[in-house]
Amino acid sequence: MKRSDKEQLVSELTDKMKGATALYFTDFTGLNVKRMTELRRRLRKAGVEYVVIKNTLALRAVNESGLTGSRLKGPTGVVVAKDGVSAAKVLVDFAKENDQKPVMKGGLFEGNAVDEATIKKLATLPTREEALSQFVSALNSVLMMFALALEARKTQVENA
Repeated sequence: MKRSDKEQLVSELTDKMKGATALYFTDFTGLNVKRMTELRRRLRKAGVEYVVIKNTLALRAVNESGLTGSRLKGPTGVVVAKDGVSAAKVLVDFAKENDQKPVMKGGLFEGNAVDEATIKKLATLPTREEALSQFVSALNSVLMMFALALEARKTQVENA
């Protein structure tokens, strides 16, 4: 690759990373083209981008975006996500179905370094929409109980 092409790749990846809350580094060794295509399709459906790039260029982009990355070794795919939880869910679910591939090398979540265990924990969290739904449901049940208590009190007062 020409130097200008490399610089363009780094600047494009840097721009993508600036809007992201999570970056996960994966080792895709052992995945054939069919499985890689399926992984990319699932990630794209979740609004996540998957980029395969040389480690030195990926680290340069990470550092230029204001984050700090650790040294990467071997083939690396970079998951760039605005919603780190949904990206982690897709990666973990896909790995369960495909003999623990791709292997998660670690990454960054909201500016903090994370390891494979942390990514798996993030995958168990509810997504933003699920959490909001649970909150609204809990709030609704509290309001319903309050309304029932008021109705019961009103009935008591009328019967007295």
